[in-house]
Amino acid sequence: MAALSLLLAGCNPGGEGVRTEGTASSPPASTGRSVHAPSPSPSVSAPYEKVDAVELVKKDPKVGDDVKKSLGKPCAAEEYPVEVTYAALTHAEDPDVVVNVMTCADSVGIGSYVYRKKGGTYENVFADEQPSVYAGVNKGELEVSKQTYNTGDKVCCASGEDVMTYRWTGGRFVEYARYHTDYSNNGGTETATPEPAPED
Repeated sequence: MAALSLLLAGCNPGGEGVRTEGTASSPPASTGRSVHAPSPSPSVSAPYEKVDAVELVKKDPKVGDDVKKSLGKPCAAEEYPVEVTYAALTHAEDPDVVVNVMTCADSVGIGSYVYRKKGGTYENVFADEQPSVYAGVNKGELEVSKQTYNTGDKVCCASGEDVMTYRWTGGRFVEYARYHTDYSNNGGTETATPEPAPED
């Protein structure tokens, strides 16, 4: 029994309080050289309430018309190009909801949002609608990545990537770290260049 208990304990890696669900048919904003995905975890640290992310985004007045239009009908297999992550980002009693909306054709991110539960409803506390955007969770903090393109770049083959990290401070998300990566032309080594975060 003791050996069995130790074995079971060793199979539980522990988590960052992250739970990811989604119906996107393929990884978002893949360039063939760098793919960002939310940190895997078996469960959130607190009970979470599953939300209808499509309806949440459609009814949100802060969401642009182009993003709402992309959710007018599902993609193949009657699935919407939406990925949802539940995580503790804003120190609220309930897990926050991170929503990524992508295109059906190539899974390029066109909108990333964070919703915080307040008074029984969900409030939009973060929004970025600059393609190709993707929001994830890294060590309990919000991490937003964007592929960067030079003139002539194809959607599949970005020239680089910007990654911004945000912390919940003073009732809002504040960017505190940023770096840029230029992809090599042959798809090999990447060079990261730290950039100072903008001042408030």
